[in-house]
Amino acid sequence: MNVFRHFRDEVAGVLAALAGAGDLPADADFERVTCEPPRDASHGDMATNAALVLAKAAGAKPRDLAGKIAEGLRRLDSVAAVEIAGPGFINIRVADGFWQRRVADILTAGKAYGDTDVGRGEAVNVEFTSANPTGLLHVAHARGAVFGDALAALLEKAGYAVTREYYINDWGGQVDILAESVLKRMRQLAGESVPEAEFDGLYPGREVIEAAEAALDLPPGERPDPASGSEEDRVRARDFAVAYMMDRIRGDLAALGVRHDVFASERSLVESGAVDAAFADLEARGLIYTGVLEPPKGKRPEDWEERPQALFRSTDFGDDIDRPLKKSNGDWTYFATDIAYHRDKWKRGAGQLIDVWGADHQGYIPRMKAAVDAITRGGAALDVKVVQLVRLIRDGAVVKMSKRAGDVVTVRDVVDEVGKDVVRFVMLTRRNDAPLDFDFVKVTEQSKDNPVFYVQYAHARSCSVFRQVKDILPNLDAGHASLVNADCSILTNEGELSLIKKLTMWPRVIESAAETHEPHRIAYYLYDVAADFHAHWNRGRDDPDLRFVRPDDLPLTLARLALVKAVATVIASGLILFGVEPAEEMR
Repeated sequence: MNVFRHFRDEVAGVLAALAGAGDLPADADFERVTCEPPRDASHGDMATNAALVLAKAAGAKPRDLAGKIAEGLRRLDSVAAVEIAGPGFINIRVADGFWQRRVADILTAGKAYGDTDVGRGEAVNVEFTSANPTGLLHVAHARGAVFGDALAALLEKAGYAVTREYYINDWGGQVDILAESVLKRMRQLAGESVPEAEFDGLYPGREVIEAAEAALDLPPGERPDPASGSEEDRVRARDFAVAYMMDRIRGDLAALGVRHDVFASERSLVESGAVDAAFADLEARGLIYTGVLEPPKGKRPEDWEERPQALFRSTDFGDDIDRPLKKSNGDWTYFATDIAYHRDKWKRGAGQLIDVWGADHQGYIPRMKAAVDAITRGGAALDVKVVQLVRLIRDGAVVKMSKRAGDVVTVRDVVDEVGKDVVRFVMLTRRNDAPLDFDFVKVTEQSKDNPVFYVQYAHARSCSVFRQVKDILPNLDAGHASLVNADCSILTNEGELSLIKKLTMWPRVIESAAETHEPHRIAYYLYDVAADFHAHWNRGRDDPDLRFVRPDDLPLTLARLALVKAVATVIASGLILFGVEPAEEMR
């Protein structure tokens, strides 16, 4: 249950009664009526704007209408008090019994608590990672991979039909350079003296040498001949190198706990005629013309030429300039293949397209949004989530990396050092568009300043309570049925009620995070739940009356165990959504 949605429905019921009594028009529109947490928690549990948005339709002053709404709300068993504030806001204090009954709801639903159908099965394509197959995944790729994977899981929990997709950029100049890099390394490994100058502009990573070693081990009929210089051998080297790199990338993603449902190939789009089809579609609608672009200010992009080119009228769809789709030699630009790719995703049924991009692609967003609007005729919405850079810190110093020199820290390096769960959680503790520091010391320290530890420790502590029960009260039935049926009306302590209220926020957090495509909200929420639980635990250490296990009061013990289990359930639900294994013990 989303408690705010529940009370919004309760408010709507009161409004319907007022409409029936003639205090509101029979056709009054309740669409803008909301029920949200008040800005100041001291004002109550809920606040509704009903009187403010309906006063004009009612022909009444907002405070006068608020008085009638408040009168109806006070009749509800779930409402303890109602107050009118300011110009007509209505603040609601919810009865303790309502909150206490939610503990059983959480335990009954288990880890499915928070599942919602707000997505109504809408098809969403989340395309993420999509690193060029010219090297291994480095730590910046890890952030985009984890973000995309967690966002997909979040959308699934919110009721969307999600496809996780990886777009392989296996067409164009970068894979030709990869092929040349492998061929030259093959020559070198075979004993030929290759001048270092010949490696200028090629890919330098250790994985390129490993790919060349693997290519040399191929059977003669499959092995590219690095000395022939033929197109056939260049194609063999290219196809082998891309397949080799993608196999390594898939292995690194698996180590990170990231999965994709679809691996789409740029080369396949070109060779299947999908790019031609997209171009023809735009051309038939008058959205393609031949023209010469004005010289750009500053650094010139790759696709600019001072010659007539086939240009897409992207300015008709909000872009600042029109964009080339074909080079003067007839080759497609990268933008042309990207248009075809997004058209393909849409034609496969996705109404929402979400792309997770690196920070260096920020300027590409307006043209891609324009293209999606054009090619789908407004039938698909594109949301681009830009993932900012990750700065690695070791022993207080920034780890220097250079992709050009082949000196990078790979995803596998970090996972092997600190573990998948730490990497995943830390990558989600900041907004995707904010830079992130990954400090190897801090992410493994045991303190509240380390959110991974703090949240995991809360779950482990909750599990320890049940081990403690077995030692102190071995004959107590603390199974699932007993906890679901526990009398939680005796949970009257302020800390207990506050904790229950925090747990009931989970469905709303899921919905809001899914609607905004912001999984970091989950990390913030889990930290807050952990903080409240740790605080209540510490109060119990100082006050015996607040301890979870009370041998002198078995009903209270069962009720408190139900609350502890609810805490563990919600934290586990959030961790699983993040792809993190909930810890039962901390080492």
